[in-house]
Amino acid sequence: MGHKKLERFEAIRHMSNVLEHPKDMAGNWSSFFGNNHPIVLELACGKGEYTVGLAEMHPQINTLGVDIKGNRIWKGASIANSKGLKNAAFLRTPIDHIHTYFAPSEVADIWITFPDPQLRGSKAKKRLTHPLFLRRYLQFLEPNGRIHLKTDSPALYEFTKTVINLFELETLVDWNDAYAQPNIPQELAIRTYYESLDIAKSNRVHYLQFRLNKSLPEEKDQILKEMIREQTID
Repeated sequence: MGHKKLERFEAIRHMSNVLEHPKDMAGNWSSFFGNNHPIVLELACGKGEYTVGLAEMHPQINTLGVDIKGNRIWKGASIANSKGLKNAAFLRTPIDHIHTYFAPSEVADIWITFPDPQLRGSKAKKRLTHPLFLRRYLQFLEPNGRIHLKTDSPALYEFTKTVINLFELETLVDWNDAYAQPNIPQELAIRTYYESLDIAKSNRVHYLQFRLNKSLPEEKDQILKEMIREQTID
């Protein structure tokens, strides 16, 4: 491990806006932030561009970036501190464990911005919009809570639409080419480091916003698996 990474790992241990695998946080986020404002998560936040950007745009919300990579979290946490953003913080933990950190209805919205699309069909369960993850989010999202997906991966975009349709979730926004839309919301103008890489080489950004407000029957997972196999949704 490089010396710079080691320095950053040490630095975040002393940052008040970074929590590493904390205990007993469910139901206690209002105490951590010092207010009862809505909480918005950025999952797989990387360097935390959305965590910082949304906190700046909306002082009346608390933003929390979640990632396992301490080296990346250091960047976002440092920027938030330099800007004096008391409503932006970071949680270092695997997203598989995300449901253990929040009480029911404790989170208002979830942003998933340019995650690893896990392109191989055999890794579909690792996609952050797979029903296995959506069921975790359901445990702590507010009623009618929303998921925002912003990605340059056509495969992940189409996969997520398939999940939405299969489980009959409510689509609020579906833009195949977000930046081609007139007067896009200011939130979508936030650019992440991974967006700048244009890994998918698709020359467009897809955006989905949908409501996660109903149970997801597990028996449909097998149907989804078969659809992935037959339609090559990867």
